[in-house]
Amino acid sequence: MGKLTVSALRVVLVVVLAGTVFVQAGMVWALVSGSDPEDGSLPLTPLRVITILGMVSVQVAVVCVWRLVTMVRRGTVFSPTAFRYVDGVIGAIVAASLVWFTVTAVNAPGQREDPGVTVIMGGIGVAILGVALIVLVLRMLLAQAVARDVEATQMQAELDEVI
Repeated sequence: MGKLTVSALRVVLVVVLAGTVFVQAGMVWALVSGSDPEDGSLPLTPLRVITILGMVSVQVAVVCVWRLVTMVRRGTVFSPTAFRYVDGVIGAIVAASLVWFTVTAVNAPGQREDPGVTVIMGGIGVAILGVALIVLVLRMLLAQAVARDVEATQMQAELDEVI
């Protein structure tokens, strides 16, 4: 990865992290202060709590990607340590899909007249789970690359002994 790519990705990650913290602070403030009373049309308190939890899942993913980018920059990404961060990203994506399914369930009673919205929201949740599966496949590719790297290191050691 080039320096420009790493720098650009880190800027995006910082902006996303700052945005999620800002949203969380707003949701906590609304919950604590009660400055936005519910009129009964939407269950705002559960949606605010769900939003706070959703932002946590995004923050976990951002931190894990930051660590992976650091490992790529140092050339140490093909090591068993990387699996911890990839697993963190997978867990964060699965958590985000569960949060989305919860939003769908909370929103569903208000969609009795138009249940298609609930079906579409459920489809989006399945798509989010699909992203987790894609990252899982990429994790398997990383595992193969790490195994090949270990194998190559062993073969190089054996070759060094012969020479």
